[in-house]
Amino acid sequence: MDIVDELRAFVATAQTGSFTGAADQLGVSNRLTSKYVAELEARLGVRLFQRTTRRVGLTPAGEDLLARAPALLDDLDALLGEVAEGSRSFTGVIRISAPVTFGEIYVGAMLGRFAAENPGLTIDLRLTDRFADLASEGIDLAIRIGRSDMQSLKTRKLGTFHALAVASPAYLAAHGRPETLDDLATHSAIVDTNRRVPRRWEFTEGGEKRAVTIQGRFQVNSARAAVQLAAAGLGIAYVPRFALCGALESGALVQVLERYEGGTGPVSAVYLEGRALPRKVRALIDFALDDIARADIL
Repeated sequence: MDIVDELRAFVATAQTGSFTGAADQLGVSNRLTSKYVAELEARLGVRLFQRTTRRVGLTPAGEDLLARAPALLDDLDALLGEVAEGSRSFTGVIRISAPVTFGEIYVGAMLGRFAAENPGLTIDLRLTDRFADLASEGIDLAIRIGRSDMQSLKTRKLGTFHALAVASPAYLAAHGRPETLDDLATHSAIVDTNRRVPRRWEFTEGGEKRAVTIQGRFQVNSARAAVQLAAAGLGIAYVPRFALCGALESGALVQVLERYEGGTGPVSAVYLEGRALPRKVRALIDFALDDIARADIL
């Protein structure tokens, strides 16, 4: 039995959670997928899955293997592709996780541009505002907004986002324009609960950092929705610049508290520590670094 086929069957089963899902992904029969995994377990002398009637789950040995097997298979695919085609073209699948708002506004289009230059690639973009488990979900690369405390991940910074306080002209006409941070106490704020400390807005003035605790009727777990609520005249929003989507240019929103610099944070590409990074994923990171600078959205 070919160990490469066995590894492909194992990875597909781990990522889909079932032999049926793996068979569909690989284009083979359910029985053959199960046989490949059994052969791999016999070869290694360990059980890789705990099997139930509904789902298969990874054992500790299976988790260890999944942390390295996808990169190994990707490197093999890249090597074979280079030898066969005599080119630097990429093939296979890249699985990317990204936050919902940033993914919809920027990451999807960026991946489209990358894919146009690499027609042999298949892109699997998964948008979620939770931090995906890269190993168990088979994610090659995650785009993260803000600082991460995960020690098991390697990080490459792509840029720095900047937050702005914004409101609609109609809201300011009705409630006045805040001139100082203390003025925010008399205004209705739109709370983005995706922020690490949602009701704490941070600013810098003359090199000195200040923070203010805000109050508001509207709470939403999306910077994009916070922008929409602000444009509807329902309060002041504090959001990353990339979430504004031209609202400042169109006049739907105006910046307030301009004398203060809003909070900043990293936009990063993260991947698993201790695994060889496939060449196609390295190429994607390099592409994203250049593309995000040209896009000028942060």
